This record gives sequence, C-alpha cells and structure tokens, in this order.
Amino acid sequence: MNQGAKKMIDLLINNAQIVTVNNGLILNNSSIAISGNKIVDLGDSIELGAKYQHAKRIIDATDKVIFPGFINNHNHLFQTLIKGLGDDMVIGDWLRNVAYPFASKITPEDVYTGAMIGLMESIHSGVTTTLDYMYAHPVPKISDAVIKAMQDLKIRGIYARGFVSEGEKYGTQKALMETPEEVIADFKYLVEKYEKPSAGKIKIWMAPSSPWANTKEMLQKTWKVCQEYGAGYTVHISETDTPRNRAKEVHGFIDTEVLEEFGIVGPNVLLVHCVAINEKDIAMMKKYDIKVSHNPVCNMYLASGVAPVPQMLAEGVTVGLGLDGAASNNSQDMVETLKSTALLHKVSTRDPKIITAQKVLEMATIDGARSIGMENEIGSLEIGKKADMFIFDPSLSAKSTPMHNPVSTLVYSSSASNIETVIIDGEIVMEDSKILGIDEKDFYRKTQKMSVELIKEVYK
Repeated sequence: MNQGAKKMIDLLINNAQIVTVNNGLILNNSSIAISGNKIVDLGDSIELGAKYQHAKRIIDATDKVIFPGFINNHNHLFQTLIKGLGDDMVIGDWLRNVAYPFASKITPEDVYTGAMIGLMESIHSGVTTTLDYMYAHPVPKISDAVIKAMQDLKIRGIYARGFVSEGEKYGTQKALMETPEEVIADFKYLVEKYEKPSAGKIKIWMAPSSPWANTKEMLQKTWKVCQEYGAGYTVHISETDTPRNRAKEVHGFIDTEVLEEFGIVGPNVLLVHCVAINEKDIAMMKKYDIKVSHNPVCNMYLASGVAPVPQMLAEGVTVGLGLDGAASNNSQDMVETLKSTALLHKVSTRDPKIITAQKVLEMATIDGARSIGMENEIGSLEIGKKADMFIFDPSLSAKSTPMHNPVSTLVYSSSASNIETVIIDGEIVMEDSKILGIDEKDFYRKTQKMSVELIKEVYK
C-alpha cells in the first residue's frame, strides 16, 4: 500500500476482490483509491478506509470483483448497422455483397449512429479502450463522426485512419479509393483536432485496409508519416490464403513479406487476423516485436480458419483481442470473445491446457495494452496507472453463480449482464448497468428504424 498523509480522493471502492492482472496478483477484501484519472492506492479495505475517510464518493463492492477494463484492439464500428446481413458467407462473398456496397454509401450520420451502438454494447461488456479501424471514406468527415461517438460515450479511443487506393478488379468500390495526399492530410488534421487536445485519451493511427488494396507509394508514404508522428500502424494480414496471395499478384510478395520488403516493421505495427501464416511469419513478428490482433469470433463466423495463436504466444509474440466489426461478428461483446478464444484453441488443438482462462484475460487486458503501446498506462490495476476498470457482480445472473474463481467465472460462466459499473479515465461511465447521460432504449429504437430504411436504400 502507498503510504502517506491522509488526503482527499475522488473515488474509493471498498471490500472488493481485485484481479490486478499484475503477475497474477489477486487482492481479497481490498480497496482501490482513485484521484483524477489515476489509481493512487490499492490495498486492505480497513487500512484504506481509514486513510481515505473523506473520499468524494465511496462504493461498497462487497462480494464483487474489480477487473482492469478490456482493450479491444480491432473494430469497424460503422458495420454495427449491418449485423446479421452477412450470414453463411465466405469472406470474398461477404466483402463483395455486404461490406463494400454498404461502405461506399455511408454518411457521417450513419457512421455516428453505428459507432454509438457498437460502443454502447462494448462498454456494457467491460471495454474501456477501443481501436476503430475505419477504412471506408466515401465522403468527408466520416472520421469526425466516429471520434464524436468516442467522445460522447467517454471511451478511451484509438482512431485508425484506414484507406484503400486500388483493388477495383477484386471488388473494391471506386468510391472508397483515395490518394496518399488525401489520407495524410486527413491524418494530420485529426491529430491536431483530436489527439493533441485530448491528453492522450484519443490517439490517431494509420490503417491500410490490406497490402493488396494499396499501392507501394500509399503504404510507404503513410508509414513514413506514422514514424514522424510516433503513431501506430495497423493492417489486415493473411485473414485467409486469398488476401495473402493476392498481395503477391499486386506487389510480387505475399502480404507478410510486403511489410518487410517495404520497411513497414517495428513495435508500433499491429497485424490483424494472421490466420494463414507460417513459422517464418511468426519469426518475423518476433524479430521486429510486431504485435497481433486475434479476432476469434470473426474468424469462425466467416470460416476463415484458426490463427496459430498458441504458436505465436510460445514464441513471445504479443497477441491482444479484437471484436472486429459487427458485420462479421454480429456482436460487440468482449465477454463472449473471451470464452470463444479459450474454447476455439482448446478444441482445434485438442489440448485443454493450450490457453488458460488467465491467459485469455491477459490477452484482453495487459497484452491488449502492449499491442497498442500503452502497457505503462492501462491494462492492469496498479498504482500510477489510468483508472480504467469495471466492477463484476456474480449475483446478477444464475450463470455466474456460484463463483469459486473470479477469472474462471469471468471467462467461462458470465455475460455482459454481470458487468455493473464501468470506470474510464477515473470517471464512472456506466453504473447499475446503465450508461450515464443517454437514454439507451430510445437510442436503440431510433437506430432500429433508421437502419431498416438505410438497408433498403443500400441494397435495393
């Protein structure tokens, strides 16, 4: 416990079981003290209760568990409006018939609504940081719409400014194609308008849709800007054999080799999917400390295959978890993703020990933080880190009762309904399972009506 004189703090949560995700440490009958946007103390509830008697707000978390907030390191929030339209398709058909036609006709208003719905669902499932990979820019100001939703819901956000510059013969809509100059200008505008004033709560990255859908010029120029700004660079890689080999048709190398040949390697590179990769690719990831976003529900939904996550982990590659867009997941539920991750790899390897509940929790928290370069700020509950966390109540459902091991219960025997309170950057964003500052039911009803009309127009 941090020693020192008594002082005023903003929030004290007492009598909880605290799963710190700090080297497996779990604190029983403990409290967590928050001042501003940071954790200032952790320890025995009797001691902290005496030390912080004048906290502005005290929450009694008896019989409840505090976990670090989840980090979703891959998403396409605008796709929330088309969930359920891509059932029973392989990825090629899904792109041509569902994703690309919709992406080419969206407006900022559509995108804002989709982002709001997706973020609300993810907050309910304990997500406190999300990376949105927005590759569809048929009209200006699409970026602003996503970031506005992040700001309105007070989530910690990484806006990955996506782009495509070619691929029309493969089905990419011409309306989505941009020049390097357009992309870079928008990136710089977003950094100035949103990242700098947010004190790091909003970060701006670059995100080429995939190597085959972009020219060498586009990939290298945008990578250079990322290096200049210290930003991250995230890209879809080897989701199946098709995009892997398509990159060879376009650039002369498979997609993983394109990155190395073009010099796009380093600890600020986050590769998404990585299903159809091999040992050579994993060695490259390890060599350059490249990170990976694992999207198990999407990979199963589109029958893309099983990413060799156990092999990546065995080699020391950092792997976090991504929800991916709701058009290829049908939800934005991170609790569902935790269980899916564990079970997918157990059954595919026929080894029940291949990935544990503890490791899955780490992938969703501290490893997710490492994957976006924020492990010193978020991802575990430690003094000095940002106050991003959620309170889990096992008594809110029969599914989670009884609870003998909080990590096992979270991963295998719970749902979003067990998440009672969500705190982001020291601020209570959801309480009593209700997101503050918005009439959720009313927003859901309006979204339902709007999306039905929108789909009629897009797919007529």
